[in-house]
Amino acid sequence: MSDTRGFLIRMFVLIISITVHEFAHAKAAYLAGDDTAKQKGRLSLNPLDHLDPMGTIFMVMSSLAGFGIGWAKPVPVNPARFKHPRWDELRVAMWGPLSNLLLALVMGQLLRMFGPRLGPNDEYMLGLFVIINIALALFNLIPIAPLDGSHIFAALLPPEAAYKYQMFMARYGFTILIALIVLPGVAHVDVLGTILQRPALLVFRLVTGLDPFP
Repeated sequence: MSDTRGFLIRMFVLIISITVHEFAHAKAAYLAGDDTAKQKGRLSLNPLDHLDPMGTIFMVMSSLAGFGIGWAKPVPVNPARFKHPRWDELRVAMWGPLSNLLLALVMGQLLRMFGPRLGPNDEYMLGLFVIINIALALFNLIPIAPLDGSHIFAALLPPEAAYKYQMFMARYGFTILIALIVLPGVAHVDVLGTILQRPALLVFRLVTGLDPFP
């Protein structure tokens, strides 16, 4: 496969996967009584409604480097409009990672059924859909703001503990997350890779019955 074709496939998979993730948040919020995302045009499966300029640039650069990662604009949510604020916020946060796991499951089943009969490009794309969506789901479940896991964790804590945790994450969460992302390049300590790699490979094998491609 040419480098250009591989790059285009990685970009396509990333954009679709991130779009599904953000749409799932918007849909869950709408069903819970908050139409903020709908009013902002985010209740949509059009990638252009979700892409963030810096996140897209990062997707291009990382895809050119051969792996691919990026982000979209956060879906605007107003918990004050939820019917059951605490539990609805939990459900809205969970539906982002869940949507990626469901997409991985669907693509994994297609890979199981049709993989041997597909051309190398199509097989590669399905495999990428599976591994990227598993990685997105697991990464977003980490309980560090602004990731979905921080909202999930806060909703499961007693109210006083949740408030203290949210205040701490509001001040330090993004700094902690950036530090974890840049540590491999600065100090050669890949904390995120150590946490995520084995679970991601295990889920990939469970979904597809295959070992991930290099």
